Order: sequence, then C-alpha cells, then structure tokens
Amino acid sequence: MSIATTDSAPARPGVIGWIIGLARRSPTFALGFAIVLVFAVLALGADWLAPFDPVQTFPFAVLKPPGGDFVLGSDGNGMDVLSRVIHGSRYAFGISLPAGALMVVIGVPLGVVAGYKGGVTDEVLIRILDVLRAFPTIILSLAVVAAAGASLLNVVLVIGFLDSPIFARIVRAEVLALRSATFVRAAVAVGNPPWRVMFVHILPNAIMGAIAQLPVRMSWAVRISATLAFVGVGVQAPAPEWGAMIRQGAEFVISGEWWVATFPGLALIALVLGFNLLGDGLQDLLDPRRRATGK
Repeated sequence: MSIATTDSAPARPGVIGWIIGLARRSPTFALGFAIVLVFAVLALGADWLAPFDPVQTFPFAVLKPPGGDFVLGSDGNGMDVLSRVIHGSRYAFGISLPAGALMVVIGVPLGVVAGYKGGVTDEVLIRILDVLRAFPTIILSLAVVAAAGASLLNVVLVIGFLDSPIFARIVRAEVLALRSATFVRAAVAVGNPPWRVMFVHILPNAIMGAIAQLPVRMSWAVRISATLAFVGVGVQAPAPEWGAMIRQGAEFVISGEWWVATFPGLALIALVLGFNLLGDGLQDLLDPRRRATGK
C-alpha cells in the first residue's frame, strides 16, 4: 500500500515577512519609518498619552525639574513639558503633511507640463520657478508670514508654495527623459490627447523621484515652521509648538533650567532625522540604479 504525497505550495509571506524583507532591503528606510511612526502615534494619541492638558498651568510648580509628576519638568508658566512635547507632534504633522501635499499638487503638474511641452512653455515656467527659488527661503517665509498673519494656515501655505519648485524640477527632469520613449510615442500615435499622455502615461513613470523627495521636504517644513515660531512670526504661544517652546525655554537655559528648551529641541531633531532617513530609504527602494549598485 503506497501513500500518495503532494508537494505543498510555498506559503506566501505575510505582513510581518513583508516588513522584515523591506527592512533588509533598506535598513535606513526601516529606521526612518520607525521614528516617524512613533511620532505619528504620539500625534494621534496625544489626548490619551499626555499626562496633563498641554496648556494647563500649575502655579506652584513653575520651572520644576524633571521627576515626580512632571517627568520632563515644567516650564516658566507651570505647564508640563512632556504633555506639550507630545502635543507638539500634532503641530509638526499638522504643518508638514498639508504643506507636503501642497508642494506636490503645485509642483508635479507644473513639472509635467514644462517637461512635455518644452519650448516657450518650458522656459517661462522654469524661469518663474527659478525667480521664486532665488529668494532666501527663510527671509521670504518670515516676510510673507509676518505680512499675512501668524496663523497655522498661512504657515502651511507659505511653506508649500515656496518648496513646490523643487518638485517641479524633479518631475520635469524625468519627463524630459521619458517624452521620447517608445510607449509615449505609441500613446500619441493611437490618438491620446496631450493631457492624457502627460498624466496617464508619463506621470506614473516620472513620479518616483518626487515620492522619494517628499519626506525630505516634509522635514524641511518642520524645521521652517519651528524657525518661524522661534522668531515669533509662526505659531504663537501658548500653543504647544516645538519652536515656540524652544523660544520660551531659551531664556531659562543660562539660569540652569535646561529642560524647558532641551526636550522639544530633541523631539524636533528626532522627527527631522526620521523624515530624512525615510526619504533616503525610499530612494534606495525606488531607484533601481541604487539597488543594483548597492549604494
């Protein structure tokens, strides 16, 4: 009597296996993603994770050093630093996410049109973008936000608008390399209108560089928003924004109350590092040339 045996098909890797494989392909991406994920959890769960209301004052605990009920100490107004750092992650994502989306929405279509149309259209669009990028970003941001008003919406609009030329140039360079490709000529030959050729056939093949650049520019948005708040023209106190917290705590450093400015500063550095690692890792994963050379 023989026992029939069948070869079982290899099991497909689950989500955990996919994550492990991704981490092996790009440890930089995995580390950056983990850092950003931690801050995203803090932002989403700030109401439950923060021990106190971020603007609640404790008059008898002003500038209390770290320890006890105030794990990271309290600031000059008697507010809990830990609670304010946790809630500050909401401002970081609340600025970087919509600003990044605005960069893409403005810059990517301009880059596609400029690269595909060429000629006068390309020259006019690129020269306008060059003029915009010629101004020092910090100075221009300070001037616009100071004139328009120090609101969260104005900060997002200024940052998103000023950084959109970078995405336009990245996408334009890809489109210039693709517009003579065989699949583009075939799409034109079968009668596709120009808008369809640009945004259906070319854009999906030209967007990878912009996707990899997005986390890097989001880190720039976090830095710029903190800088604006630090100099007093961005998000204003008592809002728990990291730049405003650093500005408030800077005056206490010389008298020994270092924790007021140090902990929001460390949070800012960590999130910026996470975004930059994430962007570099995306370049490793999305750029076949970097994967092939192992760089």
